[in-house]
Amino acid sequence: MTMFEKIWNRHVIVEDEGELLLHVDRALIHEGSSHAFAKLEAQGRAVARPQQVFAFNDHYVPTTGREKGVEGITIPEIRNMVLKLQANTAKHGITLFGIDDPRQGILHIVPPEQGITQPGLMIAGADSHTSTHGAFGCIAFGIGASDMMHVMATQTIWQRPQKTMRVTVDGRLGFGVAPKDVILAIIARIGAGGGTGHVIEYAGTAFRSMSMEGRMTVCNMSIEGGARAGMVAPDDATFAYMEGRPYAPRGAQWSEALALWKALPSDADAVFDCEVALDGADIAPMVTWGTSPEHAAPVTGTVPDPRNIADANKSVEIASALDYMALAPGMALSDIKVDRVFIGSCTNSRIEDLRAAADVARLGRAQVTAWVVPGSQLVKRQAENEGLDQVFRAAGFEWREPGCSLCTAINGDQLQPGERCASTSNRNFRGRQGTGSRTHLVSPAMAAAAALTGHLTDVRDLLGKA
Repeated sequence: MTMFEKIWNRHVIVEDEGELLLHVDRALIHEGSSHAFAKLEAQGRAVARPQQVFAFNDHYVPTTGREKGVEGITIPEIRNMVLKLQANTAKHGITLFGIDDPRQGILHIVPPEQGITQPGLMIAGADSHTSTHGAFGCIAFGIGASDMMHVMATQTIWQRPQKTMRVTVDGRLGFGVAPKDVILAIIARIGAGGGTGHVIEYAGTAFRSMSMEGRMTVCNMSIEGGARAGMVAPDDATFAYMEGRPYAPRGAQWSEALALWKALPSDADAVFDCEVALDGADIAPMVTWGTSPEHAAPVTGTVPDPRNIADANKSVEIASALDYMALAPGMALSDIKVDRVFIGSCTNSRIEDLRAAADVARLGRAQVTAWVVPGSQLVKRQAENEGLDQVFRAAGFEWREPGCSLCTAINGDQLQPGERCASTSNRNFRGRQGTGSRTHLVSPAMAAAAALTGHLTDVRDLLGKA
């Protein structure tokens, strides 16, 4: 069996007319989950297993002015969302990593830090990027308010079976190539809808050699390739990362858990519904030029010309994207100037990401407004202990408080119409970072390079001269 099949089958309770009722091990919620609580209230239901539900202040919390906690939030609508989550979690006995909690952070950053995310689990989250947690060898996916109400009320969910896709990347990644570049290259290859109806297992030497932070970056953007979830088989790197974390098994339970986890990887003769292979040595630092994550290319490339695209629908799509992005066909990607730089989000705000960005920031001074937003308070404190905040400040970057920030633009952090941003987030949709905003997805090191030069830049040119 595949790893997905092994975990999925362990969680099936009953089948009914092609749908399966699955047990859910963990549920992750944030401020936007108020609708799920309202549905519970309307039906007079309680949360079935509150100890398995975890809540996070991340999407709506501002990343400045946090000294006064909730009362310091100046936008009433945002403050009310934070207060409502506090009230709902207190009423139902749910653990909240709230705005004043020293562990506060993004719901895809904190659970791995705390050991809440574990191999073999079925995790449902109130956010599409719950796929992040599959980096630990578990099935993790995002759901809507109605499904989340069902999960909280029953600790189960109805789902249809998924197909399996294996994406294999073998070979050593080149100088300056990051996990973000790998997943952008994969999405450019399969397309934004290439993984629809599938769960992707990432395999090959490139992923086995990645840190857990890198694997989380890759799995995070599985949804951008259309997949329901992404997974990497647990191995010694997984176990070393997890051991000793607050929610991780201990003592005899740790030994029992290890035995289960080591049996999870796909069998050697497992058959996947779809296979995709890339050579890691062929992957270069990537940037997006359009309004979909599949609109990605090596930074050394050029903006495509829709007139050269044989598929008429794709040609129209590209022409429309270039019109929105105000880019001319054929121009060098490295000539695209940016107004802002954002280093953060659940994709790239872990300590490894900040270290990579700081290594570049040391080489100069920001020519445009640049924000660095750690993914959690633990990441922020570790970065400050390592002096990374001082590196960023000395280079003219702004060091902010943890949260989703400019990735979601629903918390007071947003771009102005027409502003162009080099961003480490996961989506470059129209208006994603603010009405009329233009987003170019890049790795943390590439984002820092853009900050120093004021335009999309091949980070290898800077690091090679250091």
